[in-house]
Amino acid sequence: MRKFNLTGTCIPNKHYMADTSDKIKAIMDLVDEGYYFTINRARQYGKTTTFALLVKALPKEYTIIRMSFQGVDEVMFDTESTFCQGFVNLCADKLESSEAPEANQWQNQVIKDFTQLDKFLTRVCKDKKYVLMIDEVDKSSNNKVFLKFLDKLREKYLQRNEDEGFTFHSVILAGVYDVRNVKIKMINAGVYQLQDGEKRIQSPWNIAIDFKVDMSFSIKEISSMLQEYENDHHTGMNIEAVANEIRYYTNGYPFLVSWICSTIENELNRDWTDNGVQKAIKIMLVERTVLVDDISKNIHNNPDLKEVIYKITVLGEDISYNHLDVAVDLGLTFGFLMKQGNRILIGNKFFEIIFYDYFIIEMKRSGKSNIKTLRSDVITDNKFNMELAIEKFGKHYYEMYSDNVQKFLEKECRILFLTYLTPLINGGGFYHVETETRDERRMDIVVDFFDQQFIIELKIWYGDNAHDKALDQIAEYLDSKHKDTGYLITFDFRKKDNIGKAKSEWIEHNGKKIFDTMIGL
Repeated sequence: MRKFNLTGTCIPNKHYMADTSDKIKAIMDLVDEGYYFTINRARQYGKTTTFALLVKALPKEYTIIRMSFQGVDEVMFDTESTFCQGFVNLCADKLESSEAPEANQWQNQVIKDFTQLDKFLTRVCKDKKYVLMIDEVDKSSNNKVFLKFLDKLREKYLQRNEDEGFTFHSVILAGVYDVRNVKIKMINAGVYQLQDGEKRIQSPWNIAIDFKVDMSFSIKEISSMLQEYENDHHTGMNIEAVANEIRYYTNGYPFLVSWICSTIENELNRDWTDNGVQKAIKIMLVERTVLVDDISKNIHNNPDLKEVIYKITVLGEDISYNHLDVAVDLGLTFGFLMKQGNRILIGNKFFEIIFYDYFIIEMKRSGKSNIKTLRSDVITDNKFNMELAIEKFGKHYYEMYSDNVQKFLEKECRILFLTYLTPLINGGGFYHVETETRDERRMDIVVDFFDQQFIIELKIWYGDNAHDKALDQIAEYLDSKHKDTGYLITFDFRKKDNIGKAKSEWIEHNGKKIFDTMIGL
């Protein structure tokens, strides 16, 4: 029986897989054109599986050499001689294992340097269309010998295009980092020195075209995987609805899609509903995986990236893309961020919740949030009393602070509410922030607690007209979510007379019932 796979390459007869044939066709078109390119995507983004599918799909006119630098003995990268000989030996082994008749041309060759490798490639590629595919290429990219290898491939590619030689028909590299920038990375790390006349910005891989195939799973592709599952198990799920919900939280990140499906299958008694997807997210948020550990490690080790993510999530700032912004580029590389037009957004809602939780933990450790409300005060029979929770927050908010932190509060008061709310809903629910509506003046939070859902808008006071507009906005948002009841919390910094005061009341606005709370700071 097939399973949802969370480790290694997905195999069609063993695992439920999305139908990515359109993606494979787009990559095949690049190969047909003889392009060299790099598939740069975040960890667990399906690169290895894509390689496996591509190998099966490419026509027999191509001789494919597929290898991975992961697990290769580092001795291979010690010298020019060990690399050239090791590379040819590795190619020979891969051709032999795939039973390619060309294997005998590569076996027992003595290649001592790049000059000999150049001549050898010219000879073997003269009458064959070789496609070289190297996975996990960034495992050894921070290496002078590898840099020289890329230079040699670049040189032979240019010669081929000018009808002056023969080389690989197409070269595909796959990894997390962009090897086009490896030289600058090595120079900055102090492990590479420019030679006479060599340019700092001259990339050894600048002949590679931009790889623009969207590797995330679309709703159609997620649906195709769910349809395979449904054909086997006949659960009666609404495939389109479940696929939309999965896409909503993951933005099609392949590992997250499979993780949700695996969790529903193995831990939620096959609850293939919107609610089942939300339950799966709740379980996933407290599990440790390589992906989650990578998120924590990379945020902790890259303070500039951490600051960018903090500005987008907590402060609601609008960040524009600039290719010179190293922190943003790193976030895009890890898959933590994504581009939407020229705007930089968090990669998906699951990551956004992880980031908020990270900052909430930091907030607690700093001692800036210590409002105490017992879960038993606001939860009865697994029902959450949001009205009471907000009232308690409003009454006790100011007790923690003095005047010298007011500037801090104005910037970050909304994450303090999340810091207060999170331990109350843990175990029964989770929250997420609506990216489409969040900005410096407004933040919409959706809280799911068992079978309850609460819509909360957080705002900073900017005047009566702005407050009326906020009521219009939450009413409109409630309508889009088919809800009749919502909650508006406004942090008011207007007058010292308001400090320490909180006022809450239920009001009717545009046919919606709204719990309107004003907190004086």
